[in-house]
Amino acid sequence: MEKAEKLPSSDSGAESTEEEEEVEPKFKYQRIANDLKIILNTDVVTCSSVHSKFLIFGTFRGCVYLLDHQGNSVQSNLSSSKRHTHTVAVNHIDVDPKGEYVATCSDDGKVNITGLFSCENNQSLSLGKFIKSVALDPDPKTRVRRFIVGDDKLTLYERNLLKKLKPTELCSVEGNVLSICWQGNFVAWASHLGVRVYDLSEKCSLGLMKWEVPPQARLENFRCHLRWSNANTLLIGWVDTIRICVIRKRNAIEASSSNLPGYVVDPVSTFQTTFYICGLAPLASSQLVVLGYRKQRSATYKALRPVLCVIEYKMNSSEEICTDSLTLRGFEEYTVNDYSLGCLIEENRYYIVAPKDIVVASLIETDDRVEWLIKHSKFEEAIDLISTHGGSLPVLTVARLYINHLLTLKQYEDAAKLCLRMLGNNKSLWEEEVFKFVKCQQLRSVSAYLPTSEDCKLGSHVYEMVLYEFLKFDVNGFLNLIKEWPPQLYDGLAVINAIHDNFRKENATQLLESLALLYSYQGNYENALRMYLKLQNKDVFELIRRYELYDVISKLIIPLIQLDRDRAFKIMLDKNKIKPEVVVHQLEQNQEYLFWYLDALERVDSRNVFQHKLVALYAKYDRAKLLPFLRRSKEYVIQDALAICKREGFYPEMVYLLGCMGGVEAVEALNIIMHSIKDIEMAIEFCKEHNDNDLWTVLIEESTKQPEIVTKVLDGIVDYVNPELVVSKIKLGQTIPHLRQSIIKMLWHYNIQEEILTNAHQIQLTDYFATHSQVVTLQRRGQQVSYDMSCPQCHKSVVIKDTVPLNALIAFKCGHIYHEICVPGRLLNEHHCELCKLRNTEIDRTE
Repeated sequence: MEKAEKLPSSDSGAESTEEEEEVEPKFKYQRIANDLKIILNTDVVTCSSVHSKFLIFGTFRGCVYLLDHQGNSVQSNLSSSKRHTHTVAVNHIDVDPKGEYVATCSDDGKVNITGLFSCENNQSLSLGKFIKSVALDPDPKTRVRRFIVGDDKLTLYERNLLKKLKPTELCSVEGNVLSICWQGNFVAWASHLGVRVYDLSEKCSLGLMKWEVPPQARLENFRCHLRWSNANTLLIGWVDTIRICVIRKRNAIEASSSNLPGYVVDPVSTFQTTFYICGLAPLASSQLVVLGYRKQRSATYKALRPVLCVIEYKMNSSEEICTDSLTLRGFEEYTVNDYSLGCLIEENRYYIVAPKDIVVASLIETDDRVEWLIKHSKFEEAIDLISTHGGSLPVLTVARLYINHLLTLKQYEDAAKLCLRMLGNNKSLWEEEVFKFVKCQQLRSVSAYLPTSEDCKLGSHVYEMVLYEFLKFDVNGFLNLIKEWPPQLYDGLAVINAIHDNFRKENATQLLESLALLYSYQGNYENALRMYLKLQNKDVFELIRRYELYDVISKLIIPLIQLDRDRAFKIMLDKNKIKPEVVVHQLEQNQEYLFWYLDALERVDSRNVFQHKLVALYAKYDRAKLLPFLRRSKEYVIQDALAICKREGFYPEMVYLLGCMGGVEAVEALNIIMHSIKDIEMAIEFCKEHNDNDLWTVLIEESTKQPEIVTKVLDGIVDYVNPELVVSKIKLGQTIPHLRQSIIKMLWHYNIQEEILTNAHQIQLTDYFATHSQVVTLQRRGQQVSYDMSCPQCHKSVVIKDTVPLNALIAFKCGHIYHEICVPGRLLNEHHCELCKLRNTEIDRTE
């Protein structure tokens, strides 16, 4: 069996321009060939009917042909000699639901009911009139017992038990019956005035739907197309108007208001089309498939190509979803009535019938849609379609085609994102797609999307190729990848060698930082630190802290201080991390850095062993700290410190050191104050601090040589030296500035001091006598004696009843009470308290 030829593709809309985006087709088309092609070489189709089992059509010569859906002839009672059922063109064909009988009619006045494979119920009527339409009973149980014929009236023919036909006139007709469509108890038919629906159960017409007569034409010149989409919905297409009607039962109010049929025809939507209607059929909810004949003509006044249009209808409005122009054989010579549309609703297949051609339009399937989308570079839609509805083409195949397409368009970033979205953890696919980026030298675009997890780790060569490309074209991106990618993805040593081979001074900063990171990943921390130090990058301190590289930094002390002194010292001042001896040894070659370090060390450890070095360092770099250090520390050699101070001429420091040495050195210190520093107040304080007579003598001797400081000396020596020593040194007639005021002040001071001493003595005497009086009074008071008290000597109660001799008691002032006979030393008349050793002068006798 020859495969049907594929219909040539057509543009969506005859007047579409190249600038308009091509719309995805709703249908795919196939031209029926095989035996049909041979038949149409000598004849033309005038009418047709489609059944789920076959295709049947009548021709201009009055023949009826039965074909399968591929166009191959099917042997039946219509074959060979019986094929010429009519003498002229066949006007209409109808098939029963089971596909066993076919009814045909023609202008020869004949109506034939023919069994395709049985002659049992064959009928042939000769009515002598033009018969435009015939309809078989749609009920499969009747076995073609009834059929309706339309001429100048609508007639129902029923076969009785004797197989005789009984005609029943259903309706009279204005003109002729143009078209009939039977569904259940309802028969829709068209006449010159419009369309009626007849109810066979109630044997009445449900009313007339008048049709608008086209301008400059007659209504009967256009074929009326009727089709039931379900048991109660009628589709009408006539001229350029479509009407959707619903047959419903009247409600109780409508039924009671007048004597009307039980059912009513409700038009739910009426709208016009831009073309003449050649056939219509239902598609989906609120959608129709309409075959149209264009109203316009070509430049040579020939017919344009017919269209197959999908229309979505609403209440009295419609919208064209898609329109396909069809290239049918001989279309330029055809009229509107030459076309018809058959359909298999359950299979969503539509048969476009022309005099010389029959084409099948099938709803496009998923695979066809995917193919069309790929062909028109609509890959996203294709991927979504496969993801939702499936298909024979794997979604990854479409995705890879999409990647190729994007790379061709040089949309490298979008291609890389698509890889991430579609390839998932498929390692082999990733590596294949990455090599496509290699050919374009666009590995940089895909780098951000490469998988780096252990679940989908690619070969190390893939990551290395990416790094090499970045190293060559984008060193900043190279550095970012070194920071972001786990080091186990690639061979770090190979990348380090590549950097050295491609080192460029203009990119030294980025390359050195990359080397630092790579060395640290390799565990070569010393080289990593050196790279950071060359960069002056303070991340070196974080590296030291994270990996505890305190042993490594022993040779990098100075560079670390140069980079950030505070952060370097934070590490170096911690003895648990690095020993001070190591730091000092490294800093011996840089005295300023040594000074900074020892100064900081002295603040955290005032007993460190390097304090002796600070004297010279303070003297050189920060003299303000030298004297406080000399005063607070004892961990230096005074003679060495004095030598340094003498060399630098630091007099205050020399004074302090000489003062500490005492003796002759103290006198030397005083002379430095007097002659070098020339600060008499400092000299006086120095003498007060040491309170040495020799120092005061030297100070007084010096003051007599300088009259202007005599009064200052007098003011300063009060309470330390007899002022007479100073005054006696003043020569007769010598002028001493402010001497009078100084002497008055000195005398006033001594007078006040004397008054203070006198008053203090008087207060002391008064307090003494008051205290003595209180003690005497207290001692003279009587002492209480009770039965609870015991004699310290015999330990019996001091008060005993009826024993008068024993009640002679001796009480000492210390509070202890004895029986007189028990008092120690009684025989020697040296009474005393055994406990407190008080003598008899301190006792009271009681009876």
